[in-house]
Amino acid sequence: MSEITIYHNNRCSNSRGALALLRERGLEPHIVDYLAQPLNADELKALIARLGVPVRELLRSKEAAYAELGLGDAGVSDEQLIAAVAAHPVLLNRPIVVTPKGSALCRPPEKVLDLI
Repeated sequence: MSEITIYHNNRCSNSRGALALLRERGLEPHIVDYLAQPLNADELKALIARLGVPVRELLRSKEAAYAELGLGDAGVSDEQLIAAVAAHPVLLNRPIVVTPKGSALCRPPEKVLDLI
């Protein structure tokens, strides 16, 4: 089992780019297709804690669901944001890469190089 995990959406160029950079270096990560197998709230909380970033940094604010759910409102709690991502995984920004050296949202994809 790989020590590297990528939370991946194959339709995203940044996600494909980060995966390609890993593979170019002979690394085959564990790929989590979070759209096909959404993370539950507890898994999201653990991932967010590992990243050490505010929940809002992991949201895709340009997704229709973001506006439809009113997630831009400053009064929406972290718990509510996490529940929204669990229910609508398309809201999760990507790619997120986790390695023994650390974890990061790899936008641009080259940020993955700091983790290997």
